[in-house]
Amino acid sequence: MTAIPPVDGLTIGAALRLASGRRPDHEALVFPQAGFRATYAELDAQVDDIARSLIALDVRRGDHVAVWATNWPEWTQVFLAATRIGAVLVTVNPAYRTHELAYVLGQSETKVLFLVDRFKSSDYFAMIAEVRDDLPGLRFVVSMKKHAPAGVLAWPDFLGMGRTAPVEEVRRRETLVDPLDPANLQYTSGTTGFPKGVLLSHRSILLNGWYVGESQRLGPEDRVCVPVPFYHCFGIVMGTLCSIVHECTMLVPAEYFMPDTTLDCVERERATALYGVPTMFVAELEHESFAARDLTSLRTGIMAGSPCPVEVMNRVVNDMGAREVTIAYGLTEASPLITQTLADDPVELRVSTVGRPIPGVEVRVVDPVTDLELPDGEQGELQARGHGVMLGYWKMPEATAETILEGGWLRTGDLAVRQADGCYRITGRIKDMIIRGGENVYPREIEEFLYTHPAVESAQAVGVPDPRFGEEVCVWTKLRNGAHATEDGIRSFCKERLAHFKVPRYVKFVEEFPLTVTGKVQKYRIREITIEELGLGAGHGNVAFDDTLIENKATGVAGRTT
Repeated sequence: MTAIPPVDGLTIGAALRLASGRRPDHEALVFPQAGFRATYAELDAQVDDIARSLIALDVRRGDHVAVWATNWPEWTQVFLAATRIGAVLVTVNPAYRTHELAYVLGQSETKVLFLVDRFKSSDYFAMIAEVRDDLPGLRFVVSMKKHAPAGVLAWPDFLGMGRTAPVEEVRRRETLVDPLDPANLQYTSGTTGFPKGVLLSHRSILLNGWYVGESQRLGPEDRVCVPVPFYHCFGIVMGTLCSIVHECTMLVPAEYFMPDTTLDCVERERATALYGVPTMFVAELEHESFAARDLTSLRTGIMAGSPCPVEVMNRVVNDMGAREVTIAYGLTEASPLITQTLADDPVELRVSTVGRPIPGVEVRVVDPVTDLELPDGEQGELQARGHGVMLGYWKMPEATAETILEGGWLRTGDLAVRQADGCYRITGRIKDMIIRGGENVYPREIEEFLYTHPAVESAQAVGVPDPRFGEEVCVWTKLRNGAHATEDGIRSFCKERLAHFKVPRYVKFVEEFPLTVTGKVQKYRIREITIEELGLGAGHGNVAFDDTLIENKATGVAGRTT
């Protein structure tokens, strides 16, 4: 990898200018569902036009501009335009309802909000109208569609306002932006109370985008299929910025993930790289049309967002043909990547580890109780420091101090083991650890084992209260199409190869798991639903369960829930 990345010292606006100057006629963005295609020169000009309109709305350096929308071309354009003139792009989860929306817009001090008209059953225009009076700092609401209700600027009207601001003013403001300025404010899923706003700089996310692409050996000839949502780092950094700094073509199949449209995009647009979380890859592999698809263009990609089951990785390499697909690990607070495997790493390494730290990032494994660094082979909390670490949580200094330790070390909350070869294995979440009768049980171990069952497509293990052991293991299992299994059969399968305290007491067969918009499994919902269905709530055992803390009275071990 390059010792000094060419993007170091650039802003996001400058990175796009560079790509546009070098490859003006090269396709930059393709949105098949929207019928949208743009070269780098066209995208650069579109971004300038939107930046002029933002200036007309009195958006200044450091102001917060939010996007509440699914994946559309305007999403990317607004992000690039806002950061070009020094504004901070606030990403808002498309699944938010009015309560969450009002909190994020108010806490972030958003000045301008861009939104689509609706997403599935959510009427965005009606929802923003319901909370707008409670947001005095929100000066403008702009529709990313051609139509808009009273009080909301329609997209054509917004663009028309830009004619009053000369393009020279965009260039002038662009020169004032510093690479260390904040560029993106991302709200994490709250573990206690409301979400926290993670503030990321131009430099941190550009460097992350650079190294993400280097690990995949991306170049201008690559066409990167990005079915993950833009509001998350996976889409905005590993997708958009990675593609720009490597001068690739970014392909966006649809406004939200659908396995058939993703496969269509890969096949018709001849994608060379495919992104997704494991549940997305499983949905594509299990789709009824998969066997008939021509996916021979695929070479690489990224599987990230949650632990990647070995069997799924093997199928992506062997059945899908993405022989150089990489595994990536990180979190929003790290911009997001901390480690990644390389395109030429042996498959065995890619299916068993999350690779090595990306350049410029240090990693250590520490004892969660003593904070002392542990040697290779011992499990502890993974901590990282370097260019990716967030600037902090927006207006939450205490939470920032709890997460970024002395010396700049970022606490991840993830359990890991460092191998002698320098690669890391993520073994679970501190908060997801099950404590049964004093024994620590790591859900991923059980899940990985169940993937070897011929009838099991996927599995999720959680701990639920038990009066005798404190917690018991519960497994939700999704079977392959046409497969059959029984609860006793799953338990017997586990008894043959797992210690008795890891064998699930409860087995539930399901058609699907509760997921976030990004496709991550919501284990806290699995736990809540199981507790309710089995009547394991208050007064059931020695474990106190609530939305914020799991405490084992016998051992004194505690961890945060999701």
